[in-house]
Amino acid sequence: MNHRSISMIAISLLFCATAQAQTATGNAAAGQYDSAMCEGCHNAHGGFKTDFPAVYRAPKLNGQSAAYIAQCLQDYRSGARRNPTMKAVADILTPRQIADLSAYYAVEKNQNVK
Repeated sequence: MNHRSISMIAISLLFCATAQAQTATGNAAAGQYDSAMCEGCHNAHGGFKTDFPAVYRAPKLNGQSAAYIAQCLQDYRSGARRNPTMKAVADILTPRQIADLSAYYAVEKNQNVK
């Protein structure tokens, strides 16, 4: 095999791994367990605001697309999105927890998750 063939195989494997990671389906019931760390800022009553480390609006998560939530968490982890609190949270989550939390918040709050 020449260098070009090896490079093409490596790129193909990278694309397959990336596509597989992006299509991971989470377990909403398991995500409910980990959601406690999110609730204080994202689903707090009174305007969805937080004041640490600075005052900013935290978006409501309920009903958001699971893919969108997962991508946001991955972006905080990589630094593509910047917020020190969210970076710290994203850094401790496993890929499974990200998928589970994303599935949990994709369900509207008034629906029961069992």
